[in-house]
Amino acid sequence: MQFNRIRDLREDCDLKQQQLADLLHVKQTTYSKYELGKINIPIEVFIKLADYYHTSIDYLVGRSNKR
Repeated sequence: MQFNRIRDLREDCDLKQQQLADLLHVKQTTYSKYELGKINIPIEVFIKLADYYHTSIDYLVGRSNKR
């Protein structure tokens, strides 16, 4: 499953993948694989991203359009 919203939010904030990878304490290649859906995103990472972007996990995964 590809997570377009985490990519879109990152780009909307003019952030590089490396910046988010640093925040999440993962390698940039790992973060890239999260966005591309090549590896599963751990729930802890979803929580950190939702907190960072001030949104819900449901929004991040496309289950809600309410940001």
